[in-house]
Amino acid sequence: MSRKPKKGYYVKGHFVAEGSELDLELRAEQTGGEPSRTELKKESAELQKVGEALLTLRSDLMERLDLPESLLTALEELRRITNFEGRRRQLQYVGKLMRQLEPDTQQAIRDALEEQRSGSAQQTLALHAAEKWRDDLIASDDALHAWLQAHPATDAQQLRALVRQARKDAAPSQDEVSRGQAPRRGRAYREIFQIVREQLEQEEHE
Repeated sequence: MSRKPKKGYYVKGHFVAEGSELDLELRAEQTGGEPSRTELKKESAELQKVGEALLTLRSDLMERLDLPESLLTALEELRRITNFEGRRRQLQYVGKLMRQLEPDTQQAIRDALEEQRSGSAQQTLALHAAEKWRDDLIASDDALHAWLQAHPATDAQQLRALVRQARKDAAPSQDEVSRGQAPRRGRAYREIFQIVREQLEQEEHE
């Protein structure tokens, strides 16, 4: 069974297969190294996504960017539109305005979005840390001792009282055990979390 011939062309007696490195090099030379239509389409789609993400950017970060009025107006219009086709067209317009921005401004937008994402990730980690401390404090006296040593500014008497109450609240009755019900979580459980979270945040900003 004969192999299907590759598509391509000859240059100075040499066969150049379509899609090969040599083919791409020759095409780049012909266009003066300018980006292909595919590359432009890809860049346009990426800038549309970045433009749409601007709708979620915090106001303080947005103000820092000092974006042109035309783009800010287009974004406000995009936020308002709910119709699918209308939104798609407006998003294309936002992408067009994004392409007109200086490369430095485009990069500043990406940096601001990344800064916001990193901040959100840090907040999530801080919440998880506070939740783990709360659960450990209720579960173990060793954890309570470790917390008070690591965070001496904590009101030890208040925290001990809350831990005792949370343990009492969580102790299941025989009936709850037989029914397989989850332990109750009362006010003390929530207040321990609040104390831990506030203490961790305060130390982080010191």
